[in-house]
Amino acid sequence: MTVTADTNQHYDLDPEIFGQFLDPLRKYSSALYENDGDSLELAQRNKLRFVARRLGIQGGERLLDIGCGWGSLILFMAQEYGCDTLGISPAPRQHDYIAVQARARGVDRQVRTRVGHFEKLDLPAGSRDAVTMLGSIVHMPDLDEVFRRARAVLHRGGTLYVSESCFRNAAARRAFDDRAGTEFVRSDIFGWGDLRPLSELITAAEDAGFSITSVDDLTDHYRHTIEDWIANLDAAADAIDARQPGLAAKLRHYLEVANAGWGYTTKHYALGCRKAR
Repeated sequence: MTVTADTNQHYDLDPEIFGQFLDPLRKYSSALYENDGDSLELAQRNKLRFVARRLGIQGGERLLDIGCGWGSLILFMAQEYGCDTLGISPAPRQHDYIAVQARARGVDRQVRTRVGHFEKLDLPAGSRDAVTMLGSIVHMPDLDEVFRRARAVLHRGGTLYVSESCFRNAAARRAFDDRAGTEFVRSDIFGWGDLRPLSELITAAEDAGFSITSVDDLTDHYRHTIEDWIANLDAAADAIDARQPGLAAKLRHYLEVANAGWGYTTKHYALGCRKAR
């Protein structure tokens, strides 16, 4: 199985389109709502601090973010924790945006990015204290290779955080993997993506030599996140369509399909791992 394109058609859209419906950090994955009244922006910052806790970040660590998106995590970790960060993404527009943001925030010496697919890049062994993959492993065909490479780039004692949407079990995957909604998200939005049951992620992590340190169910938080995105999208539909006609309705349909399955066919989990030896 191979990825159908060198970059992902969805993530290489005009950056300003994402600015219309995401939070100011442009974090494009589940937030964490600690209180009922939390705004999307606050909930996304809650989530980034949660990731730092799961990784055991104390300050100054060398962090690799695989599938860095618009840079929310690497910019946040550089600013809040003084981390030396490296982000990887195959979408060139994301790198240009991150470079501008890093200079504006005064962390351009701590934030670097590389264009490409993690599976194909040559990264020094044992060079990182922590590795993150927030919603990116769904776009990587070979789980065993991804976890093997993630472990190789960590030093002994290093930590890995993976959060991903998963089919709730193998039976749900068989029943829904080829449904129209799944195919729409996979082909019309992303170009390629493969949801797996959590058990497959855990097996691949353990087979690579990781010790599992935590599993968190964030399904309700992602449902809430998408509801906030849809509200923002509706408010900005005209501005989005001005940049690309018809895109607002297409994005709304994607988010509705994603939200329809939470807790029934799909879940969203956060997996913590350690390179113990």
